[in-house]
Amino acid sequence: MPIDVVMPQMGESITEGTLTKWLKRPGEAVTRDEPLFEISTDKVDAEIPSPAGGVLGDIKVQEGATVGVGTVVCSILGAEETAGQAAPAKAAEPASASGAAPAKAAPVSGSGPAAEAAMGSATEVLMPQMGESITEGTLTRWLKKVGDAVARDEPIFEISTDKVDAEIPSPAAGVLAEIRVGEGQTVTINTVVAVIRTASTEAAAAAPQVQAAPPGAVAPAAPTAAGSPNGASAVPAAEGETPRSSPLVRKMAAENNIDLRSLTGTGASGRITKQDILRRLQEPLAVPAAPVVAAPPVSAPAPVTTAAPSASAPSPAAPSSAPLPGELVPLSRMRSIIAKRMVESKATSPHVHTVFKVDMTRIVRLREREKSKYEQRNGVKLTYMPFIARAAVQALRKHAIVNASMQGEAIQYHRNINLGIAVALEWGLIVPVIQQAEEKSFLGVARAIADVAERARAKKLAPEEVAGGTFTLTNSGIFGEQFGLPIIAQPQSAILGIGGLSKEPVVVTGEDGQDSIAIRSMQHFALGFDHRIIDGADAGKFMADFKACLENWSEDIG
Repeated sequence: MPIDVVMPQMGESITEGTLTKWLKRPGEAVTRDEPLFEISTDKVDAEIPSPAGGVLGDIKVQEGATVGVGTVVCSILGAEETAGQAAPAKAAEPASASGAAPAKAAPVSGSGPAAEAAMGSATEVLMPQMGESITEGTLTRWLKKVGDAVARDEPIFEISTDKVDAEIPSPAAGVLAEIRVGEGQTVTINTVVAVIRTASTEAAAAAPQVQAAPPGAVAPAAPTAAGSPNGASAVPAAEGETPRSSPLVRKMAAENNIDLRSLTGTGASGRITKQDILRRLQEPLAVPAAPVVAAPPVSAPAPVTTAAPSASAPSPAAPSSAPLPGELVPLSRMRSIIAKRMVESKATSPHVHTVFKVDMTRIVRLREREKSKYEQRNGVKLTYMPFIARAAVQALRKHAIVNASMQGEAIQYHRNINLGIAVALEWGLIVPVIQQAEEKSFLGVARAIADVAERARAKKLAPEEVAGGTFTLTNSGIFGEQFGLPIIAQPQSAILGIGGLSKEPVVVTGEDGQDSIAIRSMQHFALGFDHRIIDGADAGKFMADFKACLENWSEDIG
């Protein structure tokens, strides 16, 4: 029997995901655990592996579509289903643009093979549904005009919804006979927006040759190429052809005087992506900006494990990717969901913060003395984050309420300490979770932090690795700030913000009771907590034990 592949749940509070890229196309062989497609949520970008070996059957969710958790996105065919069917499946590839929409859009509903049943027949083009909760769309631009010849799967108009901007392909080859919805109009899904009339046999054969879209529009891929949804390799546009791109990309290119034909697209079917534009914008700044790159994070030995390279190294990328003065830039899907979650958290939990200054001198000296030998011995860098994580775990063991969460009118005391580690990425922020951190040694925690941070940057995290957190660490101190006041990640009840590490003159009391001024390595830590279940006294006791653990470090680091 075919095996259904569903949209996985990428976190406790996640109810939907956006399928961003297909890595296989229908008819291709896949092995168990081989990546099939990429998804994006507000918590993680990840590659989703195949649950079984076989052949990829129908693709039911297109690139760019947002669907609920548990939605069937494709099927894997076993030996019984594929026996004797390899040729038909391959032959059907060009006809199933719905299985590989080069425009990253859902197929136009209600149209299909019926359009080609008889020459001269008419095919209605409908406003597609671009996501489970989407009920309408705005037709922003026509890429063809009445009387133009169109090829099957050639983009004919652009739409915009609250979740996606996309180009919609033609469901059939022929001539655009009628436009029923004008640019700028918003209509409900399944509304007829145009009519394609199939031409004579000669015209139909010639239609695929008419591939060039109007200036600023997209260049369609040939049907056989359009069947490859993976877009894994960069595909340059043919000479003189305008490469495929989204409205946002064309807008960015126009505003920055970039010729799209000079770029090599890294998106599906050679599509020019926003990242391709940003890379081009960064090129002239790369040399002069180089001296600035590493200065802020390296100057202070702050815990950098949680930050992706983009969080520390590409500081010069910010100016080049920043919006132009006066520009109105819509929120990305990830940013939109993060914004929603932050508002929800502030509305749900009465936030209180307490800030402690911790003398990290003992740990700084230990790290400086041991870091070279530690990496040689254990194969992992000795950073500050494992010290902080271990101190948090020790304090959480003593103060279970800080590791608890509110459930209705009750408090859930969690059996384990599942430590979330915020990781900054070029495209947002995710929080992988170290499960049962209380059972790991210092070395185990160090290895786990390095592992999840690396795999987060490579989009290799499994769904369960971003779920079930009970307490979170977030490190904004790498940018030099003294401390921040972080927002709690629901449904947790507390989050620890890590401030910058710096040397300061401090009054110290010697064993003889005499005070003196010494240079010490100091760091601020801010605990944000839900005042519904955590009192100020509980938070203070937790932080006092956390501080004592770091200042009097005695644990073997392995």
